[in-house]
Amino acid sequence: MAALSLSRPRLAATAAALFGLILSGLLAVSLSAQEAPSPDLRDPADGGMLMLRGKGVAQQMPAVRLGTDIKAKISGTVARVTVTQAFRNTSDKWMEATYLYPLPDKGAVDSLKMVVGQRIFIGKIRKREEARAIYEKAVKEGRKAGLVEQARPNMFRNNVANVGPGETVLIAIEFQAPVQQQGEDYALRLPLVVGPRYVPPASLVNDEGQIRSAGLADARQVAAPLADPALGRDLNPVSITVDLAPGFKPAGITSPYHKIAVSKGKGVARVVTLADGEVPADRDFELRWRSADKEPAVGLFRQTHDGLDYVMATITPPAASNSLPVPPREMIFVIDNSGSMGGESIEAAKASLLYALATLRPEDRFNIIRFDDTMTQLFDQPVTATAEELAIARRFTQRLEAEGGTEMLPALRAALTDGNAGDRESVRQVIFLTDGSLSNEDEMMEEIVRNRGRSRVFMVGIGSAPNNYLMSRMAEAGRGTFSNIGMGGEVATKMRALLDRLSAPVAKGLAVTVDGATIEFTPRDLPDLYAGEPLVLIGRAEHVGGTLTVGGTLAGKPWSRSVDLSDAVESDAVAKLWARRKVDDVEAQRWSNELDDEEAATAIAKVGLDFGLVTSETSLIAEDETPSRPEGARLTREELPLLLPHGWDFDTLFGLNGAAADDGTDSLEADQAEALELPQTATLFAGKLQEGLVMLLIGLGGLAVLIRRRRKEA
Repeated sequence: MAALSLSRPRLAATAAALFGLILSGLLAVSLSAQEAPSPDLRDPADGGMLMLRGKGVAQQMPAVRLGTDIKAKISGTVARVTVTQAFRNTSDKWMEATYLYPLPDKGAVDSLKMVVGQRIFIGKIRKREEARAIYEKAVKEGRKAGLVEQARPNMFRNNVANVGPGETVLIAIEFQAPVQQQGEDYALRLPLVVGPRYVPPASLVNDEGQIRSAGLADARQVAAPLADPALGRDLNPVSITVDLAPGFKPAGITSPYHKIAVSKGKGVARVVTLADGEVPADRDFELRWRSADKEPAVGLFRQTHDGLDYVMATITPPAASNSLPVPPREMIFVIDNSGSMGGESIEAAKASLLYALATLRPEDRFNIIRFDDTMTQLFDQPVTATAEELAIARRFTQRLEAEGGTEMLPALRAALTDGNAGDRESVRQVIFLTDGSLSNEDEMMEEIVRNRGRSRVFMVGIGSAPNNYLMSRMAEAGRGTFSNIGMGGEVATKMRALLDRLSAPVAKGLAVTVDGATIEFTPRDLPDLYAGEPLVLIGRAEHVGGTLTVGGTLAGKPWSRSVDLSDAVESDAVAKLWARRKVDDVEAQRWSNELDDEEAATAIAKVGLDFGLVTSETSLIAEDETPSRPEGARLTREELPLLLPHGWDFDTLFGLNGAAADDGTDSLEADQAEALELPQTATLFAGKLQEGLVMLLIGLGGLAVLIRRRRKEA
């Protein structure tokens, strides 16, 4: 076996690697306040002028200042959240502002209110194109309007138009999301900032060098400027209040990333606020609690909506005996060392991987794949976890540095390649350590659905603001689980918990039957369940009744559990949670080619309209009927900047570390291979390598692309 190095001059690597990430900033519409000639002269496809602004970094305070207040009410296993954003115009111009806002990946947005002075305008759900047309018409006519559009299931764009000089407009959206449960532990995670998304060049330019218009439009959906660190951390202050009423007395209430104050609420409920009052929107907020009782209540809820019954059941298999033998494992570790992982994230990822390596047994096999815009596979195939191979793996891990773009797809393909697909004696587990800061999530899910084989995919979200939509959906598609590691101090605890679950027997082959009713359940494909993990089933029928039974195998033996659906308590959250899950099922059918794009879009639009939800095909629009901007007054459009997520390194993200000192002849991979002094029996990869240097030039008059491709044999 021969050693692998994906070598290239670092100058070219830096340019290609940063292409997608920089593009996220470049494609932000009107990154700084700018005057459009007049609303009616704007490019209707853009909603404003497209400008080149450095690397998408805002270096001055925005004219429209944003403040956010979040109020969450947790009832049982569901959270109802109201996010109120105040858009305050500090300039003497009439303003239009947009803000890219994150939400929980399973959140269902169903309400929009626009408040102007003493007047409240209620949003209406419309098909996406229709809502956009209504908004653009209001903009042109000088009427105030608010528009909420989905960029990703966990990323929304709030738009507000015709905010007068010195005026404040409130945009309030409401959503509900399920509470996360792991054994006796419960958690609600509220994302507060969107990390910059890497846009792969292949998403924007085809093999012939032509711009992919659909890819360009999609990239613009996830683009927003970053605030220069010199502007400070209090640019977008956030206040949070949580009314915690889970149906039992909560204990051990903590927030790992924020200081909180806990006071007594009604009955056994508690009220949680931020101890500092307001915090910067630079990291996710997470609230954790446990049941003070030994046996938490089983969740069983029902709702009648538009003549149909909906039911939600939470069922947790019993813990299997720890004395049962753990089969040999083939563990593939995939670690992200792209530029977005710079700072605290790469250190947490490396510490997590080193901890996992220390748990391997002599009968286990393993491999490591690292990726940025290139990829290195430590061994050409999984190797036995001997002391010598583990020592090589530790040295490889310790030398990793964060730089470049986030090209995850090649690493995923390599990780799913199974040279022993017929092996039924061992368990194959793929563990990703990443922040998931990329835009091509659908390609990841398609790859897993088509090529997962016997592999189980586990996602570990690293950092203060990981892309949890990517994490959860990849884990679901790969029949695994996902967890977050937000700080270095959490590494040992979180990795120990994950690895303990992975080594425990799993409940497999799950199936659902109902005695006395025909119920349409979601998810359609039931996952495997690991220790302490609940199965949350949501179904609908003309009438819900009878006995629900979940059965499968646990530790190789038959297992089942039944619940009487007549015991379900009333809840007004179940129908919309079913609808959100239904959309996910439709997307999964699209990934597996069971539905084409048109069929999936039609099905998603129907769910959105029937249940009043914002989806990829539906939006919420609120408008004032009375013009407020004087005729002839110019409108200035502003894309509000985002704070860099806490722990991210600004210089690493934009490739400012070490590029000038490089002589252009070495590479990260070559450095690693030489330093490791790999024996001649060790190899990493061989085959054709494709390099690309893609430069995007955006001007007010148009778009030009220069592409140069080189191919060589490794």
